[in-house]
Amino acid sequence: MNSQVRIRLNTTPEQSARLIALQTAFAEVCNALVPLVRESRVWNRVALHHMAYRGLRERFPALGSQMVCNAIYSVSRSCRLVFQTPGSPFHLSKMGDRQLPLMRFLETSPVYFDRHTLSLKAGQVSMYTLDGRMRFELALQAADAEAFHHRKLYEIILQREPVGHFLSFRFGEAAGAENLVVAENNPDPLPEYVLIEEAA
Repeated sequence: MNSQVRIRLNTTPEQSARLIALQTAFAEVCNALVPLVRESRVWNRVALHHMAYRGLRERFPALGSQMVCNAIYSVSRSCRLVFQTPGSPFHLSKMGDRQLPLMRFLETSPVYFDRHTLSLKAGQVSMYTLDGRMRFELALQAADAEAFHHRKLYEIILQREPVGHFLSFRFGEAAGAENLVVAENNPDPLPEYVLIEEAA
């Protein structure tokens, strides 16, 4: 059974511009959070939410409360990859007491959605943007539709590539699915959408 369903969105130029604006704003919030992570060495999602949510909401009111939560998740997830994945040159065991590197999320960084910001019904997806909901028809294959009915959906990701925007739906077991990202057997654990600048 599929662990991921990836679908290209059939966008108009106006829709693409709206999605790019959302990505840019999302990356901006992630980058505003990075210095706090670097200073505190805290990237646990819940702890980071308690530390940063209120300030981020006040600083970035246009993004919306739930997308700010998703940006916090994105930073937490990326930090786990960079600082906790075996094989990472920035694994905490290698960093010791040195200052953590500064991470910078690119404008092409993925945007994470959840059930509050994206819904799927009868083959149509409704997703949050900065200026209202956007809807797309999704042509699901039978095997893909089966995954939605029988697997636990734990990540919804919007990604931009040269050929367009894609939605990825990642499935896993209900317990501990979020931790699968750290256990992935990835020869290069560093996210390609993040620039990492080591401390001088």
